[in-house]
Amino acid sequence: MTAELVRGQNHPLSQVRLEVRISAGKPVVAGATLSDEQGKIRGVEWVAHPGAPTLPGLEVSKQAAADHRLAFDLDALPEHVHRVSVLLALPSGVGGPVRFGAVAAPFVAVTGLDGAEVASYTVTGLDAESAVVAMELYRRQGAWKVRAVGQGYAGGLAELLADQGLPEAQQLAGSINEAVARGMARSVAAPPPRTADADRSRQAASSAPGADQPYPGPQGAPGTVTPPQSPYDTPGPQGSATPGQGYPSGTTPPDPSAVTQPSASVGGGINYTHPGRQTAAPPPPAPTAPPAEPGRPAQPVAGDATGWSMDERLYNQVWGMFEDLARTTAAYRSAVDFADSRMEKELDQVLSDPRSRIGGQGDAAREAARARHAQLVDQAREALDRDLAQLVAESEVVEPALPTAYARWDNPVWHGYRVPMEIPMALRLGDLSLPESERLSIPMLLRLPLERGLWIDSGRTSADGGLADADELRRLAMDTAVALAARLLAVYPVGEFTVHVIDPAGSGASSLAPLTQSGVLDVPPAVGAAGVSEVLARLTQRVDLVQMAIRGGASDSLPPGFDTAEQLLIVNDFPHGFDDRAVTQLRYLADEGPAVGVHLMMVADREDAAAYGPLLDPLWRSLMRLTPVADDHLADPWVGHAWTYEPTLVPPGSQVLQQVLAQVAAARRPWNR
Repeated sequence: MTAELVRGQNHPLSQVRLEVRISAGKPVVAGATLSDEQGKIRGVEWVAHPGAPTLPGLEVSKQAAADHRLAFDLDALPEHVHRVSVLLALPSGVGGPVRFGAVAAPFVAVTGLDGAEVASYTVTGLDAESAVVAMELYRRQGAWKVRAVGQGYAGGLAELLADQGLPEAQQLAGSINEAVARGMARSVAAPPPRTADADRSRQAASSAPGADQPYPGPQGAPGTVTPPQSPYDTPGPQGSATPGQGYPSGTTPPDPSAVTQPSASVGGGINYTHPGRQTAAPPPPAPTAPPAEPGRPAQPVAGDATGWSMDERLYNQVWGMFEDLARTTAAYRSAVDFADSRMEKELDQVLSDPRSRIGGQGDAAREAARARHAQLVDQAREALDRDLAQLVAESEVVEPALPTAYARWDNPVWHGYRVPMEIPMALRLGDLSLPESERLSIPMLLRLPLERGLWIDSGRTSADGGLADADELRRLAMDTAVALAARLLAVYPVGEFTVHVIDPAGSGASSLAPLTQSGVLDVPPAVGAAGVSEVLARLTQRVDLVQMAIRGGASDSLPPGFDTAEQLLIVNDFPHGFDDRAVTQLRYLADEGPAVGVHLMMVADREDAAAYGPLLDPLWRSLMRLTPVADDHLADPWVGHAWTYEPTLVPPGSQVLQQVLAQVAAARRPWNR
């Protein structure tokens, strides 16, 4: 079973004879350093690199390449060695990219000698760095483990080696680059064919940071992703695809190319039982699907992911569906891009040959190129449709089984709502979809407690549904904020969540009616400059008190009657009613509040606050932007797809919101006495 690691995560190694396989899309230099218990390299003889590829217990490649296979025998390492660091660097002085931010994120996997993956890691989040410590194998209490590191160095190999305590770092880095430039080594054989499951674990795509990322959280606008190699190209030696456009297998655009073929190209549709979605869960056991009929995919089952509870299993299953949709769409888009580029190349060849311009030879060649293009696109669409059909079937099973915190407002589960006794794992913020998957949307789940605030954008967007009235957009934005606040109140146990509202001009009164009329607000919405000042001062003081109590180790000495519940502040019509002091307090709450249970939800149009200039930029960056209408502003952390976000709103005419809030208010009354 493969462990897909994230930065800082470790995994035990049950074998001592291993291989580390690297797929980078572009030629990189691979090496390894040995270090002692203090993490220091004792000399150049403890560095394996293209100029000195063999050390006791390990061997590395002697040239820069897009694919590497490093060999390790941990028992044969010198006894003073406690850590082996796998390093990657972009070759200097030989052309090509000079920083990892300009190439596909490298994928590193630890395998047994039989090729079975033990652990894998996609080195994401790199930008100006030209060298990186990707992984380390380290000895702990007599056993070996692997850790995902991902520590990059803008100063290249010299800075990396110096950071590990090597005095001759500059000279050694120079000799390594010289050895690579001379091309002094033999070619490295391509890795043997991988199983479908192993291929799948390497398909996550590369990531370019975006304006917003739906699951870890938005950071920027979707970036450009190098398209993957076509899964429909002709296989070459050892099962690898012939050279073409590359796709960083297993990368994240999160992080933002030739790679192994996606498993969709090997015997049918993508295998959805990928390593990130194990169907064997710890007790209580997860439900399992009945055996599939021969030739048919297994029937989907709600809750077939790993987890200790049904909520956790469903959360992980939704995550897996999101990943699967991202991957299969990336495979389709890459195949289409490959078909386009191949047709363009073939047409250029036709035009460059003077003989083909005479008679019907050129026309025939062009028609043949277009026919091949159509065939490739049709094959890609067929594979996509097959995978989408399986995901749609899974969604139809999962959606009705979701608990209240994950469910749409039109899900019948809300009609049986009862105030919960425990906080759920996550909350549904809306739905995500891609243009190629009109029939399928994936719930957008956000882990609780909130780690960052939310900004409901009340300004015009490129996809505002043709709304010409700015007031209508503001009303929709406030409706979205109220629906999300109601969800938070509904999924927390009684007395563990409190909502405050700032509505300086009273413009959100109609949208706020469900909150005010149900009695779930402890105090009415604050209006006017005085109301803004009072609420901000109270919450700022709360943050200060809790911080002081935590730092002083006296969290049980807070004042009597202190409200220890999570606090949510909804701010409408910003910056109306805010002076400079109030803006500073708002920024303070956004930065310091989440760590001590104070969260911010702003309903605002950024253009309205343009007069403050760059003063508010840190505030906007600290919040997750959501829209009251469907908009494609979110980017995923795997392939950087521009996902269309649609808020989860109460259906027109439905009384479910009022019914749920009435139960919350009734449960709060004895609590507040």
